Formats: sequence, C-alpha cells, structure tokens
Amino acid sequence: MTYKIIGDSCMDLSEKEKKDEHIKLIPLTLQVDEQHFIDDETFSQSDFLHAVAASPNCPKSACPSPNTFLEAYKSANVSMIFVITLSQHLSGSYNSAEVARQMYEEEANCDGKKIAVISSDSASVGESLIAFEIRRMAEAGADFDEIMNHVNAFRDSMQTYFVLESLEALRKNGRLTGIQAFFASALNIKPIMGAESGRIIKIDQARGMNRALSRMVDLFIAKVEDASNRTLGIAHCNCPERADFVKNLFLQKGTFRDVYVTDTAGVATLYASDGGIIVSC
Repeated sequence: MTYKIIGDSCMDLSEKEKKDEHIKLIPLTLQVDEQHFIDDETFSQSDFLHAVAASPNCPKSACPSPNTFLEAYKSANVSMIFVITLSQHLSGSYNSAEVARQMYEEEANCDGKKIAVISSDSASVGESLIAFEIRRMAEAGADFDEIMNHVNAFRDSMQTYFVLESLEALRKNGRLTGIQAFFASALNIKPIMGAESGRIIKIDQARGMNRALSRMVDLFIAKVEDASNRTLGIAHCNCPERADFVKNLFLQKGTFRDVYVTDTAGVATLYASDGGIIVSC
C-alpha cells in the first residue's frame, strides 16, 4: 500500500530525511514583533534567534490553516495518509489537520484514501520518531490498522525530555514568573522538563548545564523500557557539540536500535532557544 506522512514543521528532520519523498512538512508561521518567519526551507535559525534575543516580547507561532492541510491531502496520490502534529495541548495544528480530514471526507468521500491525524503528545524529534515508525511499518507491508495500532502504543510509551540553556523563552511564554527566572538564572539552575500526556511538566533540576544533562540522561534511561528496540532522537538548538555530549552519555549508559541527531527548525527553536536540547525515545 502506498503512503504519505505529513507533519507540521515542528517535526525536526535532518537534511537527509527532508529528501524522503514519503514525508511532507506543512509550515507554521513565527512572529517576533513585526517580523514574520515561515518555518520552511527559507527559515534562518540565526536570524530568528537574533530577533528573539533583541525583543522584550514573547515570540508567537501560528498554525497552518485547515485548507493548507486539505490541499496536501488532495495532492497525495497514495492510499494511506498519516498526519503527525505537535501535541494538541501546545498548538492548533492538530485541530487544523483534523478539520481538514473531515472536509476531505465530505468533499471527496475519502476517494479510497485512509487518513489518520495523530497528536504526537510531543514535539520536535518526538514527531520525527513517530514518522520513522510509520515508515518502517509501511515499508514492511503493514496495513493501515496495523500501523495505527502500533503507532498509538508507541506514542503513548514515548518519553520526551528537554533541558534549556536559558529560561527566557519559558518566562516570555508565561511558564515562569520574572522572579523565578531571575533566581534560577542567578543560581545557574537548569530545569529538566518533560511531557506528560502532551503537557509540559518539570521533572527535576540541577545546577549547571552539564549536570542537568547528565541528570536528564539518568532519569530518561530509568524511564524508557526496552530501549534496545527503539531509536533515540536528539534535537539541539544551535549546539551540535552539546548534542554529541548528550549522545555519548546515552551510549555509555544505554543501548538503542539507532540514534538520530538533528538541529531544530523554527517551531522547536522558538521553544528550546539557543543551546536547548530535546530528547525522545
């Protein structure tokens, strides 16, 4: 059966993965004051980070319209379409994609296509790993229901953690009060954050980035079951050396089927900020 994977642009893909004809990304739009950034191949991470650093205001994101997803469904000449979005608790992408699915079914009576819209309950490489699982099963000949049963279980068991260099993005987005951000920065406290049912939670904290990353790895290894049969995803925001440091920590303490490392695109850059690390498995 033929298939297409459609992700919103928070799905962080390496240059190699962007060339896969089975994967298509739908861009979100980012805004910093009066500047607009389309999260597609034209996105400049350095320009965006500079604009965010220079602004006292919170950067914003706008999800794609249902019509954008609808056109992607219509143009996909396949029998199965799998749509993967940011957690529905963090973005309107899921709702747009789901509305588009309903519109398509009403207009085209499905036209023989089966369409699933999946809230990743994650972001960044969490979305990517779901896409890779779908591709792996589709290439092995699994049908639509088999893939969805596996993907739902995989999504529900997947862990996503992250550590930020700066708390400023969280403060600007209302996750921390100004006082909390000040004292955490003054004491060099780095929060270890995670996702629980698609919502951001604080898991732990440590003083200094390297200690926080080491603590994150320990907590992550203890949480993930049967990691040897799973791919570890690592996304970094403009810090490849830090990503290598985290990768080596993981490989010293655990065994994985594969390790996938990539830089963040626009949406994940907005939340992770310069120096942030995101891991999923």
